[in-house]
Amino acid sequence: MSTDLPYRPTTNASQHERRSSSGSRSAVAVPPNNPSVNEFPKLPPAAPTIGRSQSVSRASLRQRSGEHANLPSLARSRRYRSQYPLDSSERHVEYILVASFHVDRGPIMEHQYPAPIGGDESMLAELMLPDQTHVRSQDWTIFFLHKDTGNGEEEESQDTNKTGKKKKKKYKEPNGSTDEEDYGTTQPFANDEEASDEEDVSGEGPPLMYVLNLVNTKQDNNFRRGAVVKAMAICTRHSFLHIYKPLLLLALEEYFKSPYPETLATLYDAANAMDLSLMPRLSLLERSILQASDAKDMFIEKFERMIQQRLADEAANKEHSSPDSPSKPRYMLPRDTHEFESKVIYNEIPIPVKVPTAVWPETVGDFSLLKLIQTFSTPHSTSPHPLALHPHLTTNGPFTHPVIVLVNAMLTQKRVIFLGHNRPSGEVAEAVLAACALASGGVLRGFTRHAFPYTDLTKIDDLLNVPGFVAGVTNPTFANHPEWWDLLCDLPTGRMKISSRISPGPVTEGLLYFQQPHISLAVAHASSGASSDPTGDNAFMDDILRSISHRHGEGAIRSKWRSYIYKFTRIAAAFEESVYGASSLYIIGPGEELSPESPSSGQSDPLDPASLRGHGYVWPDEASKLRQLAAYVSRIEGWRNTRSYYAFIQDIAIYYHAAGPIKGLDLLHHHDRLRTLKPSHADAAAIYLAFAHAVRDSAGICQLLSVTPESQAGLFYISMGLFHPDLVVREATVDLLDRIASHEAGRHFWNHLGRFMKLAYFRIKREKEAALSAAANQSMTFGSQTGPQSLVGIALGDVSLRQS
Repeated sequence: MSTDLPYRPTTNASQHERRSSSGSRSAVAVPPNNPSVNEFPKLPPAAPTIGRSQSVSRASLRQRSGEHANLPSLARSRRYRSQYPLDSSERHVEYILVASFHVDRGPIMEHQYPAPIGGDESMLAELMLPDQTHVRSQDWTIFFLHKDTGNGEEEESQDTNKTGKKKKKKYKEPNGSTDEEDYGTTQPFANDEEASDEEDVSGEGPPLMYVLNLVNTKQDNNFRRGAVVKAMAICTRHSFLHIYKPLLLLALEEYFKSPYPETLATLYDAANAMDLSLMPRLSLLERSILQASDAKDMFIEKFERMIQQRLADEAANKEHSSPDSPSKPRYMLPRDTHEFESKVIYNEIPIPVKVPTAVWPETVGDFSLLKLIQTFSTPHSTSPHPLALHPHLTTNGPFTHPVIVLVNAMLTQKRVIFLGHNRPSGEVAEAVLAACALASGGVLRGFTRHAFPYTDLTKIDDLLNVPGFVAGVTNPTFANHPEWWDLLCDLPTGRMKISSRISPGPVTEGLLYFQQPHISLAVAHASSGASSDPTGDNAFMDDILRSISHRHGEGAIRSKWRSYIYKFTRIAAAFEESVYGASSLYIIGPGEELSPESPSSGQSDPLDPASLRGHGYVWPDEASKLRQLAAYVSRIEGWRNTRSYYAFIQDIAIYYHAAGPIKGLDLLHHHDRLRTLKPSHADAAAIYLAFAHAVRDSAGICQLLSVTPESQAGLFYISMGLFHPDLVVREATVDLLDRIASHEAGRHFWNHLGRFMKLAYFRIKREKEAALSAAANQSMTFGSQTGPQSLVGIALGDVSLRQS
């Protein structure tokens, strides 16, 4: 079975041979001829956590890094890479804009610094001054600009040359990521130099320019309308643009006092002087682990290494500088590794900022999924209103939960409008950003590029030219034109409305497949004794609302939505395999194509215990699979021709080659078998042994931890191998847990493992050590006897009979 997928160029044969001979990479780079390349330094299983918010001195860092003192010089001299290095040409802020409202001319652009941004200035000024601004003293807006990174043919040619050089350099290295290199090579919207490579592969072009805009209205009777309205905007390529809000508040107040370009220059220089060079770059798997974990010191070791490297650089510079150089600053470890703490010095005022260490695609600004869900869940739970039926949207009938309707609309690329009449434009903008993150789940992308956090009636013609947009508006006129939208989300009332002019769902091959007599009878038989929730959406929304009522927090809700969207993609892959015979949403591992039935137990290579067949989503039985696929058919068919569908196919190909160190074993599939099924002892043994043989190095451990988040029982189901009746399986599970416990991220998972599991772990280790000790003593006793010995005497323990 083959799939036609985009792929990245591979290295030449000699490089492939060198990689094959050297084996998998470990957490610390070592020479290829080192026989222990896959071994980890043995650390205590429950390593103590590092204290938070402590200053890091040179002596303490040297002491804490003592375990690395015996590493080869190559590993010690390797440069650790930052997300935003000091020598990077990238600027945090690219443009600063100022607009004001002129009584006669309307919105006008006053200043653009450091140069004109280009495009339609009047359009930009209108976006910066939204409707009804004069009735509020302050308002925030966000909008996106599709602007190339280069200005001019010469700059574009230089960027092209650099891109070519980067690609040659990147493909020279193996695909597996290590702690020291290839960080972030799979991030679709990265903010580093290698991002352009993946933008080119994905076909989306350079990252968006995000614009954060602040509008202030000052009452002044000296003016004709009795007020002065000005807006200041920061344009950046960083999706975490909300960190600039305190800076904009101070800068706009200063601009009211001195409306000159020098004021903008001060803001521009201060924002770009922000130092983020000590923020380490994380691989895709590491970002996944960090965002799914609540541990505040996850990957704290990477921050320590960055500080160690900085101190070493400063020490080297001091040797070449005058002895009267100022003392070195004391660097602080972050209190929470999910955020990197820095500061911006503006007009001698230090403004603290917290930059997220890991950012998922389609996550822009500061928004709240909880707020969006509660806005539309509360009216639905108190007084549900039926919606007009549409196969793509109302997948659970006319009373489908509004949040599910919204997600279905965005997945199937419908036109969505958020209407906030008499509400601040910042509120509708936050709803649009939250909706993009909701549908993406950090898994899919292609929503923010066609999102308009705020727009107005003057741009309706341009808006209608965009297929599948999501926009925020405050003008109630939009509600009276159902031909402009497919789904209207009214923020003040918390109600949704499906347009009467929406296009009906077409008849597809998938629909016809499930209407075949034998398939439809099987589905009807499977649904006869089942609940009235074949999709599982109602149960999922009940779980979400229960988590919100229990105050689980924003992070927990985002993690649940990520699992929900990822589950949708896996079900879609199974649907395509069932209906069309193959799926582009999953790359079949080596040897898997030899078995069309894909039995989840056989080995494609009998000599390799890690080559275990089986992939995709796991159902308890075939009836459950048919019932859920039939319930998902309209939603999946509506998604299969969208931007996010094709972008996901491209991402699958990129991630498979760049971020998946274990390619012959679907870890998630087999872990789900342990979690949802009751496999036999033989099948369970095959899974545990495959995990123990496949997960050997740091990248493999990260891949395993990414499919066992702490919110879903963590290592519990893997640790169940400690109770397997086969001693070989129990000892293999102990070895696997040893490697996980010595990993910088795995130690957190080990610490959360239950006491009962740890007692079994230590018992098996003691038994193994005792058996080895007894075997060694017996060998010594056997060797100390002189002359030939009798096997009968050895068996009976009679010393007199041992001598023949």
